[in-house]
Amino acid sequence: MDQTVSIIFAFSAILLFAGLLFVIIALTRRAPKGINVEKYRCDWLDIEKTLQKDIPATYTMAILNADSLLDKALRESGFPGQNMGERMKAAQKSWSNADVVWSAHKMRNRIAHEANTQVNFDTARRTLASFKKGLKDLGAI
Repeated sequence: MDQTVSIIFAFSAILLFAGLLFVIIALTRRAPKGINVEKYRCDWLDIEKTLQKDIPATYTMAILNADSLLDKALRESGFPGQNMGERMKAAQKSWSNADVVWSAHKMRNRIAHEANTQVNFDTARRTLASFKKGLKDLGAI
């Protein structure tokens, strides 16, 4: 009988240890080292606040700032690369839908490199939603 109690105790201790290890891994995995989630949330809210339906100049500014915030999160999360595109390629497996994040970055590139790029309010909102998804998947917000 004493041996059975010892086996049950040992098995319970192993299960408890495994459960604690799982919880620790789950909690630390959400926010990568170097990421100040509160700071990113505040920065993100500031970006969302800049987008104003009746001021078209805010559409492109919000997109450019969101792209910059995503790049900062990629760097602080430790993704390698000489530029944002390389860091995004390294991070693709972190995103539940990488195509959405890539399309947001491509919109940023059009704004930055093509002088006649026009962005309407709905496009700006969808693009910001894509950047937000990427930031959430990285654990930054």
